[in-house]
Amino acid sequence: MENLVFLKLNKNSIKKVRSHFPIFEAHPNLVYLDNAATTQRAKSVVAAQSQFDLYENANIHRGIYDLSNQATQKFENTRTKIAQFLSSNNANTVAFTQGTTASINIVAQSFLAPKLKFGDNIVTTIMEHHANFIPWQMLAQKYQIELRIVPMDKNGDLDLIQLKSLIDRKTQLLAVSHISNTLGTIHPIDEIIGIAKSSEIPVLVDAAQSACHFEIGVDPLNCDFLTFSGHKMFGPFGVGILQVSEKYVEDMIPYNFGGGIIENVQIKKTNFRNFPHNLDAGTPNVSGVIGLAAALKFISEIGKSNMESHINKLTLLALDQLSQVSGIEIIGNPKKRIGIISFNLKNIHPHDVASFLNKDGIALRAGTHCTQPLLSAMGLHATARVSFSIYNNEEDINTLIVSLKELMKFWS
Repeated sequence: MENLVFLKLNKNSIKKVRSHFPIFEAHPNLVYLDNAATTQRAKSVVAAQSQFDLYENANIHRGIYDLSNQATQKFENTRTKIAQFLSSNNANTVAFTQGTTASINIVAQSFLAPKLKFGDNIVTTIMEHHANFIPWQMLAQKYQIELRIVPMDKNGDLDLIQLKSLIDRKTQLLAVSHISNTLGTIHPIDEIIGIAKSSEIPVLVDAAQSACHFEIGVDPLNCDFLTFSGHKMFGPFGVGILQVSEKYVEDMIPYNFGGGIIENVQIKKTNFRNFPHNLDAGTPNVSGVIGLAAALKFISEIGKSNMESHINKLTLLALDQLSQVSGIEIIGNPKKRIGIISFNLKNIHPHDVASFLNKDGIALRAGTHCTQPLLSAMGLHATARVSFSIYNNEEDINTLIVSLKELMKFWS
């Protein structure tokens, strides 16, 4: 693939990036603003998967023949590349999963559940995706412990004073997202983690919305568990990662049983491999993992700082333009926001907004965005949501604004 690194963000450089996404050739009028749900697939990702599927396919591990050994090497090399992407030299801190949701549930069942006892508590926030809320809610109900919820203020920022008051010696985990998938709030993650660490509380960070454009990893963030999904960073569906700090890798016990995770099996006893291999029961999504490696390479060639700068520019432009649409309410006004904006139009349901905009080729999300507790706290039933990525441009925002203004005229 040609070098994508660019030092100056302009129309030509974004056009160059867009050329790596064939969907925009197939649908030239597509204005894709649903990137918080899933990004489009880069050509290099599909090519890497196809190369493996068509010419290199074999089951990994345990194979004696060349094709299997080569597949195993590619698979494990990806683990190393992901560790490097996360600023780590230890590939054995990285487990492959089906995505962020699976990763969080693994932490819940493999790490946390065996430790819980009556009187304990788990702390999460009102702003979490259901995937980082329901697993803790289920543990709280099953083990009769307390789930404590950090509230937010009216602007959509977490109340860190309340966070401090909710953590105590019985807190077993703090689970928090890096960026809100509904409001786009960038949480002050260093400060949040610091509060938990001052009480020696393990921290899980849901980095699904930040992995593309922020420096992340258990070491850079000083957290203990970190998760993200491939499909939100130009990669395949059905693959993600769980990174665990070296402090807790030995606490990760098998939760899903089968081949691939064992040292030996006897009639009355089974000995398991160490993390991360003790989570790899069954045949993994090998081509998906290889596609994920290609996605990380794509991101690295563009540069995370370039992505952050471009998406931040689009966010500010969109906020300014949206504020000029009659009857619009932009949801939340956090201190820091990137890439995601939720809004409502007066007397128009978000589903109707999305349907109307679809006629102009605009793809956006309408609903609760898997954050019903958040919307309930704000007195809302649903919102329309736009979210940006590296291939979006100013023309996309112009098209959005024109269509919204047409909708308001049509509805009035």
